[in-house]
Amino acid sequence: MVVAPHRAAAEAGAEILRAGGNAIEAMIATAATIAVVYPHMNGIGGDGFWLIREPGKEPRYLEACGGAGSGATIRAYREKYDRIPTRGPDAALTVAGAMSGWNTAYELSQSLGGRLDRPTLLANAIEHAKKGISVTRSQARLTAEHFDALSAAPGFKDVFLIDGKAPELGATIRQERLADTLDHLARAGFLDFYRGDVANEIAADLERVGSPVTRADLGAHEARLRPPLSVRLEGATVFNSPPPTQGLASLLILGIFEQLGVQRGESFEHIHGLIEATKRAFRIRDRHVTDPVFAGDLSVHLSPRVLAREAAAIDMRRAAPWPEVAKKGDTVWLGAIDETGLSVSYIQSIFWEFGSGVVLPSTGITWQNRGASFSLDPHALNPLEPGRKPFHTLNPAIARFDDGRILSYGTMGGEGQPQTQAAVFTRHALFGMDLGDAIAAPRWLLGRTWGSDHTNLRVENRFDPDLLLALERAGHEVAVLDEGYSDTMGHAGALVRRKDGRIFGASDPRSDGAAIAA
Repeated sequence: MVVAPHRAAAEAGAEILRAGGNAIEAMIATAATIAVVYPHMNGIGGDGFWLIREPGKEPRYLEACGGAGSGATIRAYREKYDRIPTRGPDAALTVAGAMSGWNTAYELSQSLGGRLDRPTLLANAIEHAKKGISVTRSQARLTAEHFDALSAAPGFKDVFLIDGKAPELGATIRQERLADTLDHLARAGFLDFYRGDVANEIAADLERVGSPVTRADLGAHEARLRPPLSVRLEGATVFNSPPPTQGLASLLILGIFEQLGVQRGESFEHIHGLIEATKRAFRIRDRHVTDPVFAGDLSVHLSPRVLAREAAAIDMRRAAPWPEVAKKGDTVWLGAIDETGLSVSYIQSIFWEFGSGVVLPSTGITWQNRGASFSLDPHALNPLEPGRKPFHTLNPAIARFDDGRILSYGTMGGEGQPQTQAAVFTRHALFGMDLGDAIAAPRWLLGRTWGSDHTNLRVENRFDPDLLLALERAGHEVAVLDEGYSDTMGHAGALVRRKDGRIFGASDPRSDGAAIAA
């Protein structure tokens, strides 16, 4: 089974499973297709993070994120800006790592008996790029909302606007140059993106528009296999990605929440407890998560002693103050499990909607703006520095239960990713909610609305009014959204494989996605 926030991508992965491919091969096909059909959320000009679990083994973590370009120095940016821009060539300041992850994952797949070649895995994506994609509701809305900034970025209007205007829902957009690029990578190999003809075209275009990323920066990049972080809960071990991602926060929330001893799902104690655990987790994250070269071993924060200490600091009757600013991000989470039990949890992103907005004319690649999360303060936790990896909101998750179940789950949504992961996991794993219901149930997002000084707790309007009143009385500043199923809450998905081999999956009704069995 494969799950993705766009049905066409899920179907591409399911086709690979039907053809005898394994979960990793299915995931590459899914990732390639969604890079085409959901271009506002992700692309091959972004980064990716994998958790891959072979049956009977601990998950492997694959980090495929790029560092800042050679020209991305604090001094150079200070000459022009007070802060790093979020759109345009100077926002396109880090190497895109996703393709290096596809390459390493493909090599791992072959070592596990994978038989399908790259042209087969990318065929669906290439066809969609050539024939055209149907613009989704979220693509139409986000293009219109950010029209001024995006239309000013080099190359954007030539690909993603129609007659100079934001496309409407259902309009067709073709990406011929991207189709050619994918076709070349399928034949020449994914590393051609960094060290071959595609790399030469990328570097020339980046230099032409004024990005600080060079040909040498591309050639020096490589993906890395590293141990994941994990937390032990009663009845399960949950795995997530280490720095530079916020996977630590996702695990902390679950570990702290378990210490609270909440007995009833969807209760005040459940929602309040998760919100307060989120505050404790984010404070630890914001003090420690940075480039892994500088972060050190953060597993100490997941020890029973630290989890108990953080839980003890929570008042189960009152909300703690929360002044932190939410981190924005647009992303896709994808999951696959094959008949052998090989399981994949994968996240792919260009950070903001359409990333930097820069579309490289020779290759059709939209470049990420992940480096906008760097600071121009040399004493900050994540200062801008050539080669340094930026802070990432991305964090794929896998849980291994003592009863033999394997759960692959995740979401898009920037700052909301750890919060949605916690909602889905606790609802399903702790309180017995059906997987689809756990994803569809009303969700919340703690943090400031982007661009606003108003601190609040945003909730969908389907929550029980009595629960919302209890949260307000406890001191939470609650803002009820007009929508029952809001994109603000992210696009979650999950797959669970039981010990008997049966697989159950669910996609988010907030997305355009599906869980499709092979």
